[in-house]
Amino acid sequence: MAQVENSALERKGKSFAHAKKPQIKIDMTPMVDLGFLLITFFVFTTSLSTPKAADLFMPKDDTMHRQPLPKTLAMTLLLDENNKIYYYKGDFKDAITTNQIFEISYSAYDGIGKSIRERQKELVSFTKFGGKNGLMIIIKPTSSSVYKNVIDALDEVTINDVKKYAIVEPEKEELDYLKHIRAGVQ
Repeated sequence: MAQVENSALERKGKSFAHAKKPQIKIDMTPMVDLGFLLITFFVFTTSLSTPKAADLFMPKDDTMHRQPLPKTLAMTLLLDENNKIYYYKGDFKDAITTNQIFEISYSAYDGIGKSIRERQKELVSFTKFGGKNGLMIIIKPTSSSVYKNVIDALDEVTINDVKKYAIVEPEKEELDYLKHIRAGVQ
């Protein structure tokens, strides 16, 4: 049979000393493991989210075969000082004679983004040249424009899914026009 021990009866008459409480030992191994897992996770995800520079592939001058671009498909952006941007459709001489050079901003809603989208809508009926995908954006930064302006223009080209674009030096007539505009403003 089971035996029941009554330790209180055995200690009768003896002085009673309180039993010492055992010290609690906390095992920190799981906490350290969790800490290292979190550190590893944050290091890994941080290295994945590093910013990436835009790739820009420029053809060599000797291998570039120049093909004539239909005037109806061209849209030229002239990047000037003080974050000013001018655009025209087609040929510069035609735009000057018809007074069709416009100053716009870099705003996606009211500026260059809106102008690109409108131009793409106009070109939808030109199925022979690829419709809206036939649009060719020609970006012409002046020496007084800043690098940020070129990047902003390229961003708008990418956002609006323009397939064809080029960065080109402005012509002398365009630079003269911009000087004339600056002189008239000042």
